[in-house]
Amino acid sequence: MLLNIGLLIVGLLILVWSADRFVYGAAAFARNLGLPPMLIGLTIVAMGSSAPEMFVASTAAVNGMTDTAIGNVLGSNIANITLILGLTALLGAIAVSVKTLKREIPLMLLATLLAGYLLHDGVLSRVDGIILLVAFFALMGFFIWQAIYKETPDPQNKELEADIPQNVPMLHATIWLIVGMILLPLSADWMVDGAVGIAKYFGLSDLVIGLTIIAVGTSLPELAACISGVLKKEDDLAIGNIVGSNLFNILAVLALPGIIAPGEIDASASGRDFYMVLGTSAALAILVLSTGVKKQLTPWHGVLLLITFIAYQFVIFQSQ
Repeated sequence: MLLNIGLLIVGLLILVWSADRFVYGAAAFARNLGLPPMLIGLTIVAMGSSAPEMFVASTAAVNGMTDTAIGNVLGSNIANITLILGLTALLGAIAVSVKTLKREIPLMLLATLLAGYLLHDGVLSRVDGIILLVAFFALMGFFIWQAIYKETPDPQNKELEADIPQNVPMLHATIWLIVGMILLPLSADWMVDGAVGIAKYFGLSDLVIGLTIIAVGTSLPELAACISGVLKKEDDLAIGNIVGSNLFNILAVLALPGIIAPGEIDASASGRDFYMVLGTSAALAILVLSTGVKKQLTPWHGVLLLITFIAYQFVIFQSQ
């Protein structure tokens, strides 16, 4: 048991660190190749916080643990809104831009509905995975097109571009890229092995371990990014990080188990847990709209979100 806990903690710590180094190296490498900063910001940097979910889901799927991979995606999206935004909102009101409310949040809801439609038959097939992946690339194309041809520059895109490392020697960028490529799958494997050992010890299902321990662990980069955004008074970057991460998870990461290990899924994933993802996504929009012209998440909203997260964890473990 202690070995499994050690594997989980060490795997998680290395996973989060190596994900950061991987994004740093990949972004610097791409910049040195001459790719436009805006393109790098909208792709590599924007998706960086979801790298842990991507590698954990891939590792779980390769090991035949499709339910763990799906649980990681659904659990991470729930944790991002209820736990991460809940904790962040306690630091002070988080303003939400009209653009995020009118474009990003509705897109997140549409992506969630698409995933729900594909999962409702209790099977995540390879075709489902391909559909999700095509939708993801179409969405990325739309964001890039908007960034290039939109008359008014998006402040969030500028913030993403500002996060791209500059003047990094190609050798250093390559080393960090390789380090990330080696450590990410290794640490993901350790984390999954540790989580599986803990799950077996307590008699938890593959789905539940993905929804809880693994989901919260892989959401830590989002927590760091949100708190950093709020402390820098860049509120919309914090919200944008969560919404962007959820979009990436539900389209790109959920596609991986479908493509790698298609098959039947736990009925709770397509029922209880999907509706929780959909409900929390809709609740985010409702809570923001409830503040009228202010359009913000308040500390009281944060308390409500945290209570929701705790209640959901209670329901999950009670169902075991």
